[in-house]
Amino acid sequence: HIGQLTAKLKFMNRYIIIVTAWMILASCNNNKISYDASGNFEADEVMVSAQQNGQLLSFSVHEGDQLKEGDVVGQIDMTVQRLQKEQTEATINALQQKTGSAAEQVKVAKAQLAVQQIQLDNLYHERERSQNLVKADAAPQKQVDDMNAQINQLQKQMAVTQEQIKLYHSNTATQNRSILSEKAPLEKAAQQLQAQIDKGEIVNPITGIVLTNYALKGEMAAVGKPLYKIADTDTLLLREYITGNQLPVIKTGQQVQVRVDQGEKKYKSYPGTILWISDKSEFTPKTIQTKEERANLVYAIKVSVKNDGYLKIGMYGEVFFN
Repeated sequence: HIGQLTAKLKFMNRYIIIVTAWMILASCNNNKISYDASGNFEADEVMVSAQQNGQLLSFSVHEGDQLKEGDVVGQIDMTVQRLQKEQTEATINALQQKTGSAAEQVKVAKAQLAVQQIQLDNLYHERERSQNLVKADAAPQKQVDDMNAQINQLQKQMAVTQEQIKLYHSNTATQNRSILSEKAPLEKAAQQLQAQIDKGEIVNPITGIVLTNYALKGEMAAVGKPLYKIADTDTLLLREYITGNQLPVIKTGQQVQVRVDQGEKKYKSYPGTILWISDKSEFTPKTIQTKEERANLVYAIKVSVKNDGYLKIGMYGEVFFN
C-alpha cells in the first residue's frame, strides 16, 4: 500500500508540474505584445482667458458644448471704457468746430469782398456816365469829384478786407496746426479705448468641444483669468513611445494603423499618420508595468488620427507600423 501511495504521489506531482507549465506558457502567449506601440489619445487644448477686467454680463459656455471659431460666447462690462471713448470723441468734435469757425470767417470776408467789388464796378460805371455828362455840360464837375471820392473810399475798404482775409488765412493755418496737434493724440486714444472695448467681447478662438468651464455669468473677470478650456477633437493625437530599435523603421508622414478597444475582445481600426517624432530619448513612463521595461530609453511619437466621434481624449490605443 505504501508503494502504491508513493507512485500515485509521484504521478500527481508530474501532473501538477505539466499543468503549471502549460498555464505559464498559455499566459505568456496571451500576454504576447502583438502591436508596435501603445499610448493614449490627446488633443491640442486651448485655455481661453479674459482679456479685460470687469463683470461677466453674459457667458454662455457649458462643458461639452460644440463651439465654432469666431462664436461670441460672452461679454465683459465695458461701460467705463465706452464713456471714456465718448468723452474723447466729444473733444475731437469740439476741435473740429473750431476749425470750422475759422474757415467760416474766411468765407464771410471773401463774400464781403465780392460785394465790395460789385459796388466798385457800379461806381466806375457811374463815374464814366458823370464824366460824359460833364463833357456835354449837362452835369457839374463836382459830381465826378464825388464819384472819385467814393471810389477811393471803397478801394481802401477793399484793401482792408483783403488784409483781413490774409490774416484769417494765417490765423486759420496756425489754429489748424494747433488743433491737429491736439486732435491726433485724441484719435489714437479713441482707437485704444475701442480696442479695449473689443477685448471685452469674448470670442471663441477655435472650433472644438468645451472640456472644462471655469466661470459663470455675473462673476468678476480679470486679465489672464481662465474662463474655459477647449480642444479640437476632430483630429486626435495618439502619443506613444517606441524603442531605439524601432526608430529607424518609421518616419514622419508614414501611414500606420491604429486600433482601439470596442467592447469585450473587439477592436476598431483607424488609419493614422505619424505627425511627430521626438529627437530626444527619455526613460519609459512609469505607466509601463515591469521594472526592466521602465529602464529602457524610448522616443515619444505622435500619430494623427481622424476622429469619427468614437475616440475620446485619454482613450488607450495601439499602433501597427506595417
